[in-house]
Formats: sequence, C-alpha cells, structure tokens
Amino acid sequence: QVQLVETGGGSVQAGGSLKVSCVASEFMYWMAWFRQAPGKEREAVASINYGGIEHYPEFIKGRFTISRDNAKNKVDLHMNNLKPDDTAIYYCAASDAVVADLEERRYDQWGQGTQVTVAS
Repeated sequence: QVQLVETGGGSVQAGGSLKVSCVASEFMYWMAWFRQAPGKEREAVASINYGGIEHYPEFIKGRFTISRDNAKNKVDLHMNNLKPDDTAIYYCAASDAVVADLEERRYDQWGQGTQVTVAS
C-alpha cells in the first residue's frame, strides 16, 4: 500500500491563492488531485504523469497548476483566483496505470484529504 500524505490547504478569501502538496511513499507514474464538496461527487482537478504531462478539466484550466518532483515523489497543486465553489476536501491520488489522466477509476492509491475553504 502506497502512503500519500497531503499538506497545505486551509482558508482563504475569494480571489486568493493556496497550495496543497502530497508526498508519496514510493514512485507512482500518475499523480493527481481530486476534490469533493459537501453533497457533491468527487471530481478531478488535475493530473500529471512521470514525464510532466498535465491534464485539467475545462472548469479549472488557467487557475490551477500541478507540478511534480520525481526525486521526492512529490506533487503540488497551486490554486489561484480561488472561488467559493472551490471549497472542498482535496485528495491526492496516484496510479501506476499506463493511462490514467483524469479518470478516477484508474487511481487506486488515495490520501486522507485536506480541507480548502474559500470565503466570499
């Protein structure tokens, strides 16, 4: 079982920025961030593969940036221009699938989640 430990998150005013980070106990080909808001289904917000290829859903593009440090098995999510609708628990996920992109079903390793709250 791969351990994923998330840090960061917290509370910010609308328009502000936050960073969440995740360190994996071992190398994983795909690393990603998902989020789940109260009463809503979990959704993908960004993924990145070993080679640095990034994927974002349309509603995120331009505001969030994912990056990784393969030497540290670490992935960061930089979130800018945050909106109240971005309030959610953010989960780090990882996969060794050949193709994972933003497909939740392809991720089999999950962190405990970290809360991000954006006040209006």
